[in-house]
Parts: sequence; C-alpha cells; structure tokens
Amino acid sequence: MAEWYGGQTRALEYVSGTSVWYSSGQPPAPIRWVLVRAPSGERDAQAFLCTDLDLDPVAILSRFVFRWRIETTFQEVREHLGVETQRQWSDLAILRTTPALLGLYSLVAIWAHGLMGQAGTAVHAHPAAWYHKSLPTFSDAIAAVRRVLWTPPDFSMSRHSDKTVEIPARLLNRFVETLCFAA
Repeated sequence: MAEWYGGQTRALEYVSGTSVWYSSGQPPAPIRWVLVRAPSGERDAQAFLCTDLDLDPVAILSRFVFRWRIETTFQEVREHLGVETQRQWSDLAILRTTPALLGLYSLVAIWAHGLMGQAGTAVHAHPAAWYHKSLPTFSDAIAAVRRVLWTPPDFSMSRHSDKTVEIPARLLNRFVETLCFAA
C-alpha cells in the first residue's frame, strides 16, 4: 500500500467480505469489510468498513489513507487554533470564525512551506522530550512564522543611548525562539 503512515510504502495482508451491519432502531445495512495487518506485526490488525459494496479492498484502503490527511488537518486545527472550542454565543458566530481559523491555518502552512527553502529562517523540527520528530509539525511551522514576524531585519526601532545594554546575538535568538513556542 503506497502512502501509508508516514508516507511510506508498506506491504499489507488483507482479507475482505460482505456482511450486514445491525444498529438498534435502524434497518440492517449491507457493508464491505476489510481486515488488514502488516506482515511484520508492527501494528495491530485494523478493520475498515464501507457501504459501497462494489469497491475493492485496495480502493477502500486508499480512500482511508487519503481521508487520514484530512483528519490530521482537522486535529491540528482543533489543537493549535481552537476550532470547536470557540466560546461564541451563537451558531452564526461559530460559522464566521471557523472558516477564518481554517484560513489562518492554511496561511501559516503555506508561509512555513515557503520558509523551508530559505537559509536562516528554515522551519525545522524541534525535538520533544517524549518522542523524536524527523519532520516539522504545525507547532514548528507556526513558531517559524512568528519568528519571521517578530524579528524584522532591523530589530531596533529606538535611538541609541548610553544606557543601552547589549545582548549577545546568540542569547537574543534563544530568547526569541523560546517565545515563538510559548505564545
């Protein structure tokens, strides 16, 4: 299966069949089920269900993998931008803010993607204490965009005076980097 978890191609074993799904108060629904396992045993077996009986098992898995990218996007939007946690008083207010937040998410993702090729402003994965990250996550992307916004080429906008305290560039960069992730 191409494009499986982590964008890798994986060999999978599967078996499929049709069945009837019963739910109380509802008429029985015919479904196609697909049971999948990795020959290596690195993951538990998973079952996938589909109401389109004409789809073959590989097509069902391909649709799941495609859908997973969408689910990941919504999970990151909920986590980092607060979608579904808004405290508005009306449905109309929620309908206005959700597209704005998804637009903000998209702008950050596009901007961070553009930064990935630039020297000095690259988006890089900050390791977490509890797991290794090989690729940047959305929190890394939003921190990189904050850094660009917060550190214009000429950081100083005031006149020079005798009471100015000089901060080593390395310490200033570390301070700004920490603020980008804390905000």
